[in-house]
Amino acid sequence: MRNYLKHFINGEWVESTGSKTIDVINPATEEVIGQISDGTKEDLDKAVAAARAAFPSFSQTTKEERIQLLNRIADEYEKRKDDIVETITQELGAPLTASEKSHYNMGLGHFRQAAKELESFEFTETRGNTVIRKEAIGVSGLITPWNFPTNQTATKLASAFAAGSTVVLKPSELTPFAAIILAEVFEAAGLPKGVFNLVNGSGEVVGNGISSHPDIDFVSFTGSGAVGQKISENAAKTIKKVALELGGKSPLIILDDFDMKKAAKIAIANVVFNSGQVCTAATRTLIPKSKQEEFIEAVKEALPNFPVGDPQDKKSFLGPLVSEKQYNRVQEYIEKGIEEGATLIAGGTGKPEGLDKGYFVKPTVFTDVDNKMTIAQEEIFGPVMSVITYDDIDEAIEIANDTVFGLAGYVVGEDDETVTKVASSIRAGRIVVNGARADFSAPFGGYKQSGIGREWGEYGIEEYLEVKSVVGMPS
Repeated sequence: MRNYLKHFINGEWVESTGSKTIDVINPATEEVIGQISDGTKEDLDKAVAAARAAFPSFSQTTKEERIQLLNRIADEYEKRKDDIVETITQELGAPLTASEKSHYNMGLGHFRQAAKELESFEFTETRGNTVIRKEAIGVSGLITPWNFPTNQTATKLASAFAAGSTVVLKPSELTPFAAIILAEVFEAAGLPKGVFNLVNGSGEVVGNGISSHPDIDFVSFTGSGAVGQKISENAAKTIKKVALELGGKSPLIILDDFDMKKAAKIAIANVVFNSGQVCTAATRTLIPKSKQEEFIEAVKEALPNFPVGDPQDKKSFLGPLVSEKQYNRVQEYIEKGIEEGATLIAGGTGKPEGLDKGYFVKPTVFTDVDNKMTIAQEEIFGPVMSVITYDDIDEAIEIANDTVFGLAGYVVGEDDETVTKVASSIRAGRIVVNGARADFSAPFGGYKQSGIGREWGEYGIEEYLEVKSVVGMPS
């Protein structure tokens, strides 16, 4: 049992002012694997005060000092690799292979990338007799999701530290242990007291407290649209800056000149990765009507290569969903797809054969999906693919953009001109061509109801800065 009933405030592990605790469940076994403290308003106030007190000195550190700090953090992070991998597998249910190759590596990548970005980042610029300065924004409140316990947390923290901002972090109560390891990493790396503060607890108390706190200058949140709206409302009362990375219903447009077997593998991988619990998941697959049958056969042939199973088994590609609530949500969407007339060609309701315990679901594929259907418009957050046909490229682009979301888009094809047209026309913050690998220096964020602001690389650092003009400087 992992019992972490203290918060990390001002460089120390301190007792909560409250006595309530929250159980953490292993979604593969449905067993309690530990507890965290259910933080209080008083706990949060202490953390904010510590961050506020540390800000004047930390914000004045040099760029070189922060580069060294970020590299020390990355070095200490690497020493905890086994702990991080095993922890994510236990609390999230991600298979060991995914915990290492994706979750662990993405967290490391953000710390390394932030250090690299700082090497060429300019905090001052002179225009005639005006100096434009970029200065740390202040105390930043970070609210991170359960689906990527290191990736989403590391990108926010790395950018904040690079900018010279102090932080208060509330990780998801479903996957809190990875953030606790990060606190230990920061201790080992010599992060000054008060620069990083961790308060565990519920969104209702700690999350709402962060977004409405008068001494927090900036809030960065990743999660659902409904919670993002609440955070915006809370933040508006004190006119604080907000960055939101919210949901998605991303299209994958397959062009008719692309190999359908390759397309099927790319499509499936983009839907079932992390058990479909990915905001950028390509859950709407757009296929030329003339290629539908060939594509569907290729999907059926490829699906067995993405097995669901025990996350401790390195052969498993999908583990369970994170919670019973999430399992029930996905089941309801699958039932809705059937009710609305989509054709089920793989998967369906219930658990995969032989997996009676744990929140496991079947990778599910629907065809004959109309873009107006619920499963094509709402974010499911599970391994459910909706196959939609189109007659020509213009129709494909129209369908792709017929959504309130705009986080990501995907296109696979051989003709460069057509690929470029599609990539340019999808209204989304990140477009991936032919299954390209992630670029940690490229901005990440969404259009429309998928969010406000950008993360990753230099764009992520910019979010934690204010811009000041000093006019009339002597030459």
